Amino acid sequence: MDPCVFCRIVAGTEPAEIIHSDDASVAFLDITQATEGHTLVVPRRHRTDLTDIAPEEAASVMSAAVRVSHRLRERLRAPGINLWHASGETAWQSVFHFHVHVVPRYTPTDLVPPWSGPEGSVESLRALGAKLR
Repeated sequence: MDPCVFCRIVAGTEPAEIIHSDDASVAFLDITQATEGHTLVVPRRHRTDLTDIAPEEAASVMSAAVRVSHRLRERLRAPGINLWHASGETAWQSVFHFHVHVVPRYTPTDLVPPWSGPEGSVESLRALGAKLR
């Protein structure tokens, strides 16, 4: 049996509630449901994370995430959507098959943003910007 739960879902050997499927990707309801309709979109081929997926394949996953977002807004009347991706254990990735979380939002407080710390100044970003250019 394939050790990757998402590969098993794509293959149809692991139960999941699939809500979208195309040649490149599969979208299914997340078993943990951060909010009602929380969906994961994965590539059909096993890719570990952002370092292991080609831009074109990632674009196909994002295209499916957009389609799923429209469906969640329309059918669940979600006024907002968050997209979330984590690459690597340090970034809280727990299943090592590339995936995008599509999380419908119903109120501004139904989730707490992890990046809600104090805002810095633009000047404080100059050295970092230079390092990344």
